[in-house]
Amino acid sequence: MNKELVINSTPVGSEIALLEDKRLVEFHQERGNNDYTVGDIYLGRIKKLIPGLNAAFVDVGYQKDAFLHYTDLGPQVRSLLKLTRQSVAGNVNDPLLKNFKLQPEIVKTGKISEVLKNKQPILVQILKEPISTKGPRLSCEITIAGRFLVLAPFTDSVGVSKKIASEEERKRLKRLVSSLKPAHFGLVVRTAAQGKGAAELHEDIINLFAKWKLMVENLGGKTPPKKVLSEMDKSSSILRDLLSSSFNKVVTNDNLLAKDLEIYIEKIAPDKKNIVNTYKGRKPLFDNFGITRQIKSSFGKTVSFKGGAYLVIEHTEAMHVIDVNSGHKATMSGSQESNALRVNLDACDEVARQLRLRDLGGIIIVDFIDMKIGDSRKQVYKRLRDAMKPDRATHSILPLTKFNLMQITRSRVKPEIMINTAEICPSCGGSGKIEASLLIIEEIERKLAFLLKKEKKIRLIVHPFIEAFLRKGIYSKFWQWKFKYRKSIRLSSISDLGMTQYKFYNSDDEELKI
Repeated sequence: MNKELVINSTPVGSEIALLEDKRLVEFHQERGNNDYTVGDIYLGRIKKLIPGLNAAFVDVGYQKDAFLHYTDLGPQVRSLLKLTRQSVAGNVNDPLLKNFKLQPEIVKTGKISEVLKNKQPILVQILKEPISTKGPRLSCEITIAGRFLVLAPFTDSVGVSKKIASEEERKRLKRLVSSLKPAHFGLVVRTAAQGKGAAELHEDIINLFAKWKLMVENLGGKTPPKKVLSEMDKSSSILRDLLSSSFNKVVTNDNLLAKDLEIYIEKIAPDKKNIVNTYKGRKPLFDNFGITRQIKSSFGKTVSFKGGAYLVIEHTEAMHVIDVNSGHKATMSGSQESNALRVNLDACDEVARQLRLRDLGGIIIVDFIDMKIGDSRKQVYKRLRDAMKPDRATHSILPLTKFNLMQITRSRVKPEIMINTAEICPSCGGSGKIEASLLIIEEIERKLAFLLKKEKKIRLIVHPFIEAFLRKGIYSKFWQWKFKYRKSIRLSSISDLGMTQYKFYNSDDEELKI
């Protein structure tokens, strides 16, 4: 599978498209003013404790206070609070915690008022970006992600990604990372570490500790709210998480961004440093790669897929609902059961793609075409699970019910992508009304007569239907104009124009406004 990352830089931010075999599977919009990204670490201040919710509201500088629940404090929160106090006061001479004395862990069933107090400074990490009317959701279980490992302070554990299936490889990585791990820090081995040696893992650990040290140093003398460590930009984080032998191209129209990406790739994968390309073409970048067309066809309410079948995607306050429809496949040969199974299996691939593409989260219900045989439902369940394996978001899929409904939960850490693919009608301007069609020809002739007083040659462009009407018959309206005005008049059409739109051009091919 060939993977390409296409980054379109705009004045207000950037648009990032991930292609797999030329097919759009992920789309991200990164705005320059988005200061509350998942992974960012802030020095916040407890604004208010809510004992009834066992939670606290924290001021991190956002317009709405962020939310911190007791379960997101983490067992080592007292050690974190101690380090925060020392760092803010400038009393930390040992950021790598070699001589740091860990504090007792908190119990899972405790109360937040026993751990935190109002106006207390606290180090927090963005767990979920602000969504709708809600502020960010926070966690005190600070983690810093690298390419192969994730660093977690105040713990001595080593974990291995569940996506690494080989038990032998899991044991090898755990043994290797345990030998490299310093005291008071835990490490989680990511899927990308599979097959990597000690040198590469050790280099990743060095980079992670450099970030941790920078964060501790940034706390010195700071007054909350203040960002102390920022997650890398989206394009770099995608490269960090996905860069592999199948990644063969990164294209951007921004020279500075291209240089930054080259430097970053050279650090994490020197053998891949030549995959960055700067786009110089005249066509818009996304048009050149066919991304604009895919966005238009993939973000509407109705999405077509293989063989004329289609999905209908609806959004409610509580969940997302996806309805699978066969289209004209209902007329194909074979039994109703086999036809339904074929459409449902094809739908699984598109459903998995839509979840990644739109970044849908929460509860998703998929209404598949009715199947009577239990084995058919099992095949559809397995197909969707396999199709969603590349999805990096945490998700859970339940087998189909006897009503052929499938329930999916998918973690949402940022607002879902909503793109309006409908365009304003060029004929009515969105009003739903156009001028009487009988008057269009009269209006064109009136303006033509006015322009021909100044111009010797006129080119008129109209909708194909209007052109057909003007050329209809031996003594057509078009020939009447040529005889009447005795000047050069050329007539052509383009389908992009609305039914009642038209344009005039002079001999220099300049549009004439009237």
